Amino acid sequence: MAAVFIATFMTSVEVTIVTTALPAIISELHGLAYQSWIMSAYLLTTAITTPIYGKLADAFGRRRVFLWGVLVFTLGSFLSGLSPTIFLLVLSRALQGIGAGAVMPLTFTIIADNFDFEQRANILALNNTAWGLSALVGPLLGGFLVDQLSWHWVFFVNVPLGILVLLLVWFGYHEKAPEKVSIQADWYGIAWLAVGLVGLLLAIQFLDHQTWLALGLFVIAIISFVLLVRRERRFSDPLISPKMFRNHTFSIQIITATILSGVLMAYQIYFPIWLQSLYRLSATEAGLVVTSSSVVWLAASFLVGPLIARFVPKRIALTLITMLLLIYVSLLFAGLNFPVWTFYVIAMLNGLGMGIIISMNIILSQHLVPENMVGSATSVLTLGRSLGQTVMTGVYGAIFNLMIRANLHSGVTFGQVNNIISAKHRGPILHQALINPIILTALHTVFFVVVVIIVLVLIINWLDPNHKVIE
Repeated sequence: MAAVFIATFMTSVEVTIVTTALPAIISELHGLAYQSWIMSAYLLTTAITTPIYGKLADAFGRRRVFLWGVLVFTLGSFLSGLSPTIFLLVLSRALQGIGAGAVMPLTFTIIADNFDFEQRANILALNNTAWGLSALVGPLLGGFLVDQLSWHWVFFVNVPLGILVLLLVWFGYHEKAPEKVSIQADWYGIAWLAVGLVGLLLAIQFLDHQTWLALGLFVIAIISFVLLVRRERRFSDPLISPKMFRNHTFSIQIITATILSGVLMAYQIYFPIWLQSLYRLSATEAGLVVTSSSVVWLAASFLVGPLIARFVPKRIALTLITMLLLIYVSLLFAGLNFPVWTFYVIAMLNGLGMGIIISMNIILSQHLVPENMVGSATSVLTLGRSLGQTVMTGVYGAIFNLMIRANLHSGVTFGQVNNIISAKHRGPILHQALINPIILTALHTVFFVVVVIIVLVLIINWLDPNHKVIE
């Protein structure tokens, strides 16, 4: 379990710590034109490999797949730190993602293997503590390493952690040897999944500035996913088994986790922008909004076990999703004088709702499938969460920029709006009285989209056929 907790911290801190170092990396490697790929390459290979590793873990056991993932992730971290050019850094980040595709879902799968249904919620809550710690420590550690050493150490810091996890798993994690099985490689399934995910994620990247290219990539992605579904229904040993989705409650857990992970990105990205641009708070003060949500998320995850032991999951989900709907609707009426403290309250309520619902999604998705599919089920849920975050981040960004451009008037330029977004711009700002309503309108539009998708997930959970406490 120590290895699982460290691995969770290692892979989750990777995102927060690298984000802090991005300006230094871009400046030194002259990589402004390719800066989005530093994150996208990692995310893309993670998304593609996650369901593949889930299938392999069910067939060959968790230990060897987990060891492979940690080894590749650690090697990718080391090579990222050594990278002398932006292109080699992007390739090394892609290698990191190939490793993370095994590590992230298998931490949840190993917990499911070693703890029964009643204990699992509390162990997942403890594992969430490692994730929460990364959210708190990552930005501080990243800033310290960049300021005192160099951006290279942002990647090197994961190497000793990876070696420690390898040693702990090698000597301390033992599992029953899985029954020897022969699996047929679902190469067509892997190919259609890869093409679909690459097409979808690239389309999101181009959505804002090359609309027709983005639409073409969306079409390719849709065709690939249709072909993937047809393939998985016909193949004897599919990459993603359609049998899992015959249980409607299981399907609802996957969809809910996917959509709410997209909602998560709205407040994580746009609350700090709202507070910095319109209230002129510092980046640190605005960042505390996200921190407050993470702290409440951790505390709330310890409530999941007692709640699902007493209440029907559908009722828990509907109650908390309704709460989320109400708090996001309130943002649509927030003006320029909306009290600052309400953002912290909304973020904490968001952490409460998300911490319970998404933890419940993980536990139920593992519980509702046969034992030989737990790895695949966990990887599908992890893939859904990654896609939800990636797709909605791109959608929100495109909507935010389009609304700003659509409302420019009276000599206000996009560059002037861009300057006021940063709290570092402390001097007098030309047209500030005109710019503030433009930013507020764009923010309202982003959160209107959030409200629409929360209504969607509320309807989906209303259709859950299960009316009993899960045992």
